[in-house]
Amino acid sequence: MYTKRNLYRFLLILIVGLFVLLQVIDLINPDLFHSIKIINNIASVISIAAIGFLIFLVKEFDKKANEFTINEKKMKNIFDTLDVAIWSHDLKSDTLLITPGIEKLYGYTLDDFYENTTLWREVIYPEDLYVLEEREKKLAASETVTSQYRIVRPDGEVRWIQDRGIPTFDSKGEFVDFTSVLFDITDRKESEGLYQSLVEMSPDIIAVVYDGKIEYINEAGFKLIGAQCQEQVLGHSVRNFVPSHITDLIKTKVFSTDKLENERLRLEFQVKRTDGESIDVEMAARSILYEGRFAIQVVGRDITQRKKSEQTIKYMAYFDTLTGLPNRNQFRNYLNEVLHKQENRKHAVLFLDLDRFKIINDTKGHSIGDIILQKVARRLEKAVQNAGLVSRQGGDEFIIVLEDMDKENAVFVAKRILNEFSIPFEINCDEFFVTPSIGISIYPTDGSDEETLIKNADTAMYQAKERGKNNYQFYSTTFDGISTWKMKVENWLRRALEQKQMTLHYQPQLDLRTGEIVGVEALIRWNHPEYGNIAPSEFIPLAEETGLIVPLGKWILREACERRKAWKDAGYGVFPIAVNVSVRQFQDEQIIQFISDMLEEVGLEPKYLELEITESLMQNLGNSTILLNQLKELGVQLSIDDFGTGYSSLSYLKHLPIDKIKIDKSFVDDIIYHDNQGMMVKTIIDMGMNLKFGVIAEGIETEEQVKFLTQNSCRIGQGYYYSKPLSAEKLEEFLLNGIVPFE
Repeated sequence: MYTKRNLYRFLLILIVGLFVLLQVIDLINPDLFHSIKIINNIASVISIAAIGFLIFLVKEFDKKANEFTINEKKMKNIFDTLDVAIWSHDLKSDTLLITPGIEKLYGYTLDDFYENTTLWREVIYPEDLYVLEEREKKLAASETVTSQYRIVRPDGEVRWIQDRGIPTFDSKGEFVDFTSVLFDITDRKESEGLYQSLVEMSPDIIAVVYDGKIEYINEAGFKLIGAQCQEQVLGHSVRNFVPSHITDLIKTKVFSTDKLENERLRLEFQVKRTDGESIDVEMAARSILYEGRFAIQVVGRDITQRKKSEQTIKYMAYFDTLTGLPNRNQFRNYLNEVLHKQENRKHAVLFLDLDRFKIINDTKGHSIGDIILQKVARRLEKAVQNAGLVSRQGGDEFIIVLEDMDKENAVFVAKRILNEFSIPFEINCDEFFVTPSIGISIYPTDGSDEETLIKNADTAMYQAKERGKNNYQFYSTTFDGISTWKMKVENWLRRALEQKQMTLHYQPQLDLRTGEIVGVEALIRWNHPEYGNIAPSEFIPLAEETGLIVPLGKWILREACERRKAWKDAGYGVFPIAVNVSVRQFQDEQIIQFISDMLEEVGLEPKYLELEITESLMQNLGNSTILLNQLKELGVQLSIDDFGTGYSSLSYLKHLPIDKIKIDKSFVDDIIYHDNQGMMVKTIIDMGMNLKFGVIAEGIETEEQVKFLTQNSCRIGQGYYYSKPLSAEKLEEFLLNGIVPFE
């Protein structure tokens, strides 16, 4: 650049000098000047033109020089922005040229590199020094080599450098020049490292597929399909693992010209593992550039457990998990569909409730109850066969819909069901008799929608229970009053205790020979403010079903004990007060503690309390034995109520801490009204005496019964012959005078 400028200046001086020389000749020798005047004129013109041209050239030169300076500055800015440095070494002259950009890359000054030409090598991260050996081999082979390595800056920061080395060899093959272009690629490498970490550490499948083959797959991916390493998968056809119709669909959709930019295809399908098992996956796919080629990137995850959970939830939504039968939801959907598609035909809905199941479930435990329910489901399916759908509504309730079934055929199926239940259920060598009460409603006579048909079948089922259980009843409009009444009673019962509508009456137990009072039985009575007295037979079963018997039983116990304490303090003799306790009450784990605390709070000695239990409690002998022994240790007396009407075994009874057994009224009635003339009563009395139990006969109504009982050594009895249940005040008169007061 400077050589051209000097040349222009030399030519200008030369022309000016020539012009001055001609002027001098004109002054010294005009003739000579005249002879060359033409030349002088020509030279003048040439000089003027030359001067003008030179002025133009100088201006253009300055203009280009300014542009060069600007461009040079731009280039410098670009190099600074790109974090680029150039290292050029002329090996022949040993001339080293380093651009200032190296200071920004390495953090050292330019002078540091000129003073120590191996500094670039010394700051390389120790773990990356292996790169230099490979680099030197390629440079020696006249190859341009691109290396990536880390350096450590003076402040300890580690940066990534991309070094592109370009060797130059002369015609003799001698290494004469070397140029290296250096870039800071830290941001890119960190991004790549982060991406790689995310990919490799991802719990999801990440893979790249090109031309139907797996080009890349992360660890989660190859482990998911059962491989031990990438090599077992890379290069293999994706169709070895994914159904062909799925791969075709992905290829078609991903490379479709109709899809939106960056649109992802999402699919759920099954992948076949290397061990032959199949798993469910959820996958997204899109096209990417991979090593310069258009490929498919897939990202997915194993959703096998989610699918199983969804299936479980779906199953639970429509099937009963215990029995496997359709549940309430599916039954209602099914019945609605039947009524919709076959509205011109008759259909039957059967509502079943198991008799005595609650007793078995409470006494033998829920595990036995569950097994019975499972067996019940199988028997119902066997009885119904292909005539309809059997479902479990919950608890011990089942509903059946019989399609295209009139009343006559519904009776046939109902009888078949009853017949199935005539055989006991055998579990762990024990036999359990469970029978169904069946209510039947007919479409469209008894209802035109599923809700009405189910409600009316339920109402008919309650009527079947009222008529002795183990039978079927068709719905009748007369049942509506019964069902409504029961619902009312249940609702009233929940408020009866709060509103103090319940009271206790007391029936004396007497020595049949002397007439002396030896005990009192507490019996609950309910006087409704609107409907008057409601019989225990109407509300006690409802209390059992709803669980209200537990708080009701606690109230009875406390009320009876408080009354007995008052009589004791008044000097009304030494005798126990008997209170009935249900199986449901014994399920309360705190029952023993409650009785103990209650007696202490009332101030009544335990010997004044007698608990009457039913034989059904004996079915769960292990738990019952523990409870009864705890009560016996507490000091209360124990008796078995309604003996002979339920489940009992002599082998069990002799090991239980029982004080008395009560002969049920039905057996006492047999003394007069049955051909066996009281043989059952005599047998129970003899058995009680042999087992050293006290024996009480209840329901005595005639003198003939009293004579039979005393002749057969039964010493204690109660019944209307002596006294009906009395209010507390009337019983006190009886205790004072020994005469039943008139009511």
